[in-house]
Amino acid sequence: MLKKHPVIFLLALVILSLISFIFALLTGSVSVSVQELLSLTGSTLSPFHQSLIFDLRLPRALAAFTAGALLSLAGVLMQVLLRNPLADPYVLGVSGGAALAALLSMLAGMGSVWLTGSAFLGALISIVLVFSFAHSRGSWSISRLLLTGIILASGWGALISFVLVIAPAERIHGMLFWLMGDLSYNRPVLPIFIILVLGLTGSLLISRQLNILLWGDLQAGSLGVDTRKLRNIIFFLSSLLTAGAISLAGSIGFVGLVIPHLVRLLSGTGHRLLIPASALTGGSLLVIADTLARTVLAPQQLPVGVLTALIGVPLFLYLLRRSQ
Repeated sequence: MLKKHPVIFLLALVILSLISFIFALLTGSVSVSVQELLSLTGSTLSPFHQSLIFDLRLPRALAAFTAGALLSLAGVLMQVLLRNPLADPYVLGVSGGAALAALLSMLAGMGSVWLTGSAFLGALISIVLVFSFAHSRGSWSISRLLLTGIILASGWGALISFVLVIAPAERIHGMLFWLMGDLSYNRPVLPIFIILVLGLTGSLLISRQLNILLWGDLQAGSLGVDTRKLRNIIFFLSSLLTAGAISLAGSIGFVGLVIPHLVRLLSGTGHRLLIPASALTGGSLLVIADTLARTVLAPQQLPVGVLTALIGVPLFLYLLRRSQ
């Protein structure tokens, strides 16, 4: 039914996104009622509640939604690029370069703005290295690209372990939190949101070609698709989206892997619907997961990556069992 009514499906996901934001704004150590939330622009809302909503909860919810949408969209593109439904945004080692750069900025005692910039720069360096080595001689293949990414990720992992070993004890907690996904930092969301808009627009523009590429390079080429150029575009788009998500929220697993599977079951494989639906679903899921992460064991906060793993593992096993 949802495949035949894409507008209704997208409208339902928009409503889900709004519900997730309302849940994030109302829930916390200090409760906010629905009436207080509805009077945001009125004079009845106290300055404390205004600061709580506009300075703390709303920016964090926006960051979570942006990161979740980025990861889900990158997962859709990566699974087309590698022709593997088990591919996720981190498979090519982009997260390792971002994590290493972020940990080095933490080790140097830099602020949150530097942390975001360092993570994004590290991800870009990793993207360039993977692309350069995969294209070093001759045209690249899927297996060559994947192998290059896995080897580079192993190297980043070794350097990350080295940084954790030499780091002072008082910085270890923050570093481990970031490695497991952390949205508690006050990071600039607008530049990363612009990346999301650009990535979403670019993905929709090539959605028809993505559908054709699923049939294979030979058939896509016979229909006039420049497969090499298209794969390069997909690689850079997915890597840029992953870099934005990591710089904003750290390493968060399972969102880019599970959400595209779930949306495909509901909407089919057409990318014109799959792309925006995955972005909305992933953003909503991460907003809900982050809200639970900061409230389940309040006042102690959990890394949001722990919640996404607890949600993602049983959901993915269910989807895998259903597909069999």
